[in-house]
Amino acid sequence: MTDRTVVVIGAGPAGLRAAEALVRGGVRPILIDEAERPGGQIYRQPPPGARRSPSALYGLEAKKAIAVHAILTRLGDATDYRPRTLVWNVSGQRLDTLGPTGPDALAFDRLVIASGAMDRVLPFPGWTLPGVFTLGAAQIALKAQGVSIGRRVALVGAGPLLPLVIHQYAKAGAEIVAALDVTPFSAKLKNAPAMLAEVSTLAKGFWYTLRNALAGVAIRSDIRAISIEGEGRVRGLWWRDAVGAEHRVACDAVGASFGLKSETQLADLAGCAFTFDAVTRQWVPQRDAAGRSSVEGVYLSGDGAGIGGADVAELQGERVALTVLEDLGKRIDTTRIAELDRRLARQARFRGALERAYPYPAHLLDDVADSEIVCRCEGITAGTLRAAAGERDAHEMNRLKAFTRVGMGRCQGRVCGLAAAEVLSRTLGKDVAAVGRLRGNPPVKPIPVGGLS
Repeated sequence: MTDRTVVVIGAGPAGLRAAEALVRGGVRPILIDEAERPGGQIYRQPPPGARRSPSALYGLEAKKAIAVHAILTRLGDATDYRPRTLVWNVSGQRLDTLGPTGPDALAFDRLVIASGAMDRVLPFPGWTLPGVFTLGAAQIALKAQGVSIGRRVALVGAGPLLPLVIHQYAKAGAEIVAALDVTPFSAKLKNAPAMLAEVSTLAKGFWYTLRNALAGVAIRSDIRAISIEGEGRVRGLWWRDAVGAEHRVACDAVGASFGLKSETQLADLAGCAFTFDAVTRQWVPQRDAAGRSSVEGVYLSGDGAGIGGADVAELQGERVALTVLEDLGKRIDTTRIAELDRRLARQARFRGALERAYPYPAHLLDDVADSEIVCRCEGITAGTLRAAAGERDAHEMNRLKAFTRVGMGRCQGRVCGLAAAEVLSRTLGKDVAAVGRLRGNPPVKPIPVGGLS
């Protein structure tokens, strides 16, 4: 085994496959993860003693989930696995962590960041009411706790996660009263041929859609506006369709998110250069095909450096581990690298078509009222952001933050940052890339004061 300290952050598909390949190459990595059990968000494990089967929890991905969960058991002491541990800062070649035994500082020689993704949230009327969840949170409630988010549930989305969550909730016996896709169905038809680059993945999407329809849940596409009704809690959902017709349905819970966004805070603190992805309208850290970032010794893998999905994360995890081994002077299998690169290139073609099939729903932000809250932590409204742009020359995101406190709360802009940038860009009449992004600051997530000692 090498005496170099190699740290992998994240025990999702990317991080686990990276750890596995590192062990195979003669390295004992330190694997750090916030969760109590490995699997990441996509393969989140239920608590011990839960009775639902893997097929009930993960559907068509049950075998993959089981295989991913088994990695650490198979590796045993070959990895230094540290669950329930938050990496809240990266400073030079040191990580600041907070785990079961308290705060710690960990020096590293090589760092693999596999930080995953979270739901992308947009402000719309009623989105802050109790009973409104993201689709990811709705999944977590079902997987980790075995409960539905409500008795009469409406689900709203702008990505392939929507039909999957619908299927999972329908299979669990939940009453789904509305399923709304805010992207046009025509975009899916147009990009279906290009998605044939990954026939099996495309077939799964068709299967979920068919199963949902057979269960009596038809997805309505091209929704132009949405609003959640209620006072103190969710009472109903209103929407307007593409022809201008208005609809209402009674419900007590809503799951709504609009694609995914990469969790990039640690890459930012590590000093990685970023680039703007015009298709997904978000900033992502730069990396080459081998997983190297712009910072020597820091590597990026999985959805934390660009949304690709669980299958891509597994491939990238192995690929970046081989890069780390190569940079450490280890002998690597070049044939395997070539195979991984071919598969990743094919997945990239598929993912590009998928993103075009579920385009960013910019129309939902065209009529955001001045009174609508954008930053929940600080209670900042769209009107406050617009006033700062017009009256105080807040022409970029960090200047806007200084004048309004947007992104200064508990989420550090993880929830509101992208939406605030969209509001600012519209106010100024600029492309959203021109207003920049919020700079990362530690801690990346809330920690007790004792965690700083």
